[in-house]
Amino acid sequence: MSEKNRPLADLMRPTTIDEVVGQRALLGENGLIRRMVDSKKLSNLILWGPPGCGKTTIARALANSTDMDFVPMSAVFSGTADIKKAMDAAKMRQNLGMGTLLFIDEIHRFNKTQQDTLLPYLEDGTVVFIGATTENPSFNLNNALLSRCHIGVLQPLDTDDLLVLLGRAEKFLGKKLPLDNDARIHLCQMSDGDARFLLNTCEYLSSAKFKKQLTPDALDSAVQKRAPLSDKTGDEHYNLISAVHKSLRASDTDAALYWVARMMTGGQDARYIFRRLTRFAMEDVGLADPNALPIAIAAWDAYERMGSPEGDIALAELVIYLGTAPKSNRTDKAIHAAYAAARETGSLPPPKNILNAPTKMMKNMGYGAGYIYEPDTESGFSGQNCFPEKMGRRTFYTPVERGFEREIKKRLDYWNTLRKKLSE
Repeated sequence: MSEKNRPLADLMRPTTIDEVVGQRALLGENGLIRRMVDSKKLSNLILWGPPGCGKTTIARALANSTDMDFVPMSAVFSGTADIKKAMDAAKMRQNLGMGTLLFIDEIHRFNKTQQDTLLPYLEDGTVVFIGATTENPSFNLNNALLSRCHIGVLQPLDTDDLLVLLGRAEKFLGKKLPLDNDARIHLCQMSDGDARFLLNTCEYLSSAKFKKQLTPDALDSAVQKRAPLSDKTGDEHYNLISAVHKSLRASDTDAALYWVARMMTGGQDARYIFRRLTRFAMEDVGLADPNALPIAIAAWDAYERMGSPEGDIALAELVIYLGTAPKSNRTDKAIHAAYAAARETGSLPPPKNILNAPTKMMKNMGYGAGYIYEPDTESGFSGQNCFPEKMGRRTFYTPVERGFEREIKKRLDYWNTLRKKLSE
């Protein structure tokens, strides 16, 4: 590609680690990558981070810092044959006393067989391997590959980092961009931690013919904002829904609204969010507020009928209701405890007193004998045994002293007192 056609982000790519902006945890004093550079000994490495945070740049700079031959590949376009071809070339360099840094972008795209193909070459030192991924390595890479690599976690660039890049871009271009001070900061915030988006936008702004400096509002009109990071199915998807759940559980309603808004602006299907919120109503609110479940279903139904944007109000109402509701997971614990007991004692028959006896033979066998009809008792409670006779009574549900479960606890305590008296 000619210099004229190369994008600004590529033209400005740092050639050394010291020129890389951000990632202080990895590149700063005592950082994992800084120690590799200082020792001039590279280890196999997986770089995990969002788009535009510097994964490829760091890999290239590492190769430059050790005079290794940089061999880039993309897991999207390469296969097992390409790997073997690259390894054969690396062995030839090795015989000539030259090292090879093999960089594979989107390494999570390789299947198990393709990942396994790398292992012997990493084991014998044919190459130093650096893989880049936007997906959680522990979910998408083989344990065998992970065990041979360090993991470097990269963060989105912050506003200060992006302002540094903005200044570098203007110096490289030899001109000031048509942005007032507020618009400069706004551009960095629009970039959402993505250096590539920032530099691509700088390149566009430098060539466009604006008659005056842009304000933040004018910049919004001139430039399409970077789509929020939410991949709907991958690691970021699960991070965001986890943030929703944990915020609701902490009764931090405003944070829950924010994370739901992040998911919606990232293109998440609202039905998925409603499904998870309905689960929360059952699992984390439970009978501390029995209205939580019907309100979840009603809000979901309203959204299905109205769609967005009107239905977004139903989503917000549900988030606020769940965030401010008393919390209890005792219903969830109760059913899991009951399942465990059922697996343990699954063959025991019910006691005969609570069995129906529709035939004479069943009556003669004692079915229904001793059954007490509760409405006929003075207290409306008989205390009769309903557990298998050989099992004994167990307690699965223990309500908390919160919300409506406080009232349920009073009832259970009352019945337990009656049961004890009736058994004496």
